[in-house]
Amino acid sequence: MSQSFAKKTFKTFKGKAQKALHRSLDQHVKLAVTGLSGSGKTAFISALVKHLTSQANDNNLPFFDVMREHRHIATKIVPQEALNVPTFDYNRAMSALLPMEGDPAWPASTERINTLRLAIKYQSNAGLRGHFSPQSTLYLDIIDYPGEWLLDLPMLEQSYTAWCEQQYPLLNQSPRSATSGDFLHAVEQLDLHAPVDESELANIAQLYQRMLVGLKKDTKLAMLQPGRMLMPGDLQGAPLLLFFPINPEKMKDDVVAGSNLAHLIKRFNAYVKEVVKPFYNEHFRHFDRQIVLVDVLSALNEGHETLHEQSRVINQLLAHFSYGESGFFKRLFKPNIDKILFAANKSDHISAKHHKALALLLDSLVKEQSNHLKFDGVQIETMAMSSITATQPRQVVDEGQTLDCVYGKPLNEHEWLTYLPPEPPSRMLNKSEWPAQGFEFLSFSPMPSPDKQLKHIRLDHVMQYLLGDKLT
Repeated sequence: MSQSFAKKTFKTFKGKAQKALHRSLDQHVKLAVTGLSGSGKTAFISALVKHLTSQANDNNLPFFDVMREHRHIATKIVPQEALNVPTFDYNRAMSALLPMEGDPAWPASTERINTLRLAIKYQSNAGLRGHFSPQSTLYLDIIDYPGEWLLDLPMLEQSYTAWCEQQYPLLNQSPRSATSGDFLHAVEQLDLHAPVDESELANIAQLYQRMLVGLKKDTKLAMLQPGRMLMPGDLQGAPLLLFFPINPEKMKDDVVAGSNLAHLIKRFNAYVKEVVKPFYNEHFRHFDRQIVLVDVLSALNEGHETLHEQSRVINQLLAHFSYGESGFFKRLFKPNIDKILFAANKSDHISAKHHKALALLLDSLVKEQSNHLKFDGVQIETMAMSSITATQPRQVVDEGQTLDCVYGKPLNEHEWLTYLPPEPPSRMLNKSEWPAQGFEFLSFSPMPSPDKQLKHIRLDHVMQYLLGDKLT
């Protein structure tokens, strides 16, 4: 054995041993920040970094034990392990939220996978770590990704036939039926058993993509697949994306080799194998903790069908993560998510007295899957929070009655207003219970901040739940 080979082998072994030691001593946590498009993942990550670095104090984060006990020393961004994945652009997000000039804006939606590693140095006060050093460092890995890509995870367990049986009927239901006419007409004219016509398949796929993009822009529907049609990235124009759902009633005959149907099946299978599966294997395994961000208020605005669809999709997505109690040996050899936080984001858009109702509503949305997770030993928590507040509470007296309002600048508008938000329901409503007038919750632009500080609601509670036990 050569000396250089032995040296290289020793370095490899040393690196693996250090990584194993960090994990066994809870010095490394991989956090899954999960949520559909528009749920606020990028804003959440930005706020998390900001509050752990330049706003790290007990006044700002009083319910985060390591801050309240003055044991936090410092936190900084450090080089990540995944050298083939772009780094989350924290500075760009801060430039949008806290600009030197002009009005603040929400950070741009994520169009590719990004990752970020934080090193949190703190004073140890108990346990095995305290015997090694009075100071410890927790490494926190976070991944940011387009919410659209997350939508495809349920396709891992579907055949093309099963996918069509799920997707095609939706196109005849409101609100999809308002924009699906051109696509449905074209797909009904397609001869599935004729020799493949690449041009015709491409034209129909473009109609389907145009419909999906329109639904994403104008609605909060969650079941929009394939997700890469919404955010193609480097797959724009690739044959891999040129598939669409067809009427499952027309798939009962045998598949003719070289036919249009055979090509649709081939493309679907290739998409799952070459796009969805690698995305899942590379980025959604070996997490330790998870936060699931949900924009419940926007779903309420659109009605009963949209809210229930969001509930179904979230429960389907949760089935594709690895859950279970995380003891010493499990953490060392097969990490599992042992804590999940379901967070109803943007709680500052309603009055504080309705936050409990919002949390209870979210709890009812995820009840199906959370029951299974609790049985598997996973700790579950649900709360209403705002990673970045965009409003201020205001009380208005009207005819002797005190009203709890919020003050802010509605998104894409110029005038500021004091607004009385409706009360969200505290549970899932069936169709007959849905109010005739529906719900109308406003969305707001970020608040200007002369002191360049971000404000939050319960972000310290979030940190304590997800990280508190790792920082003792």
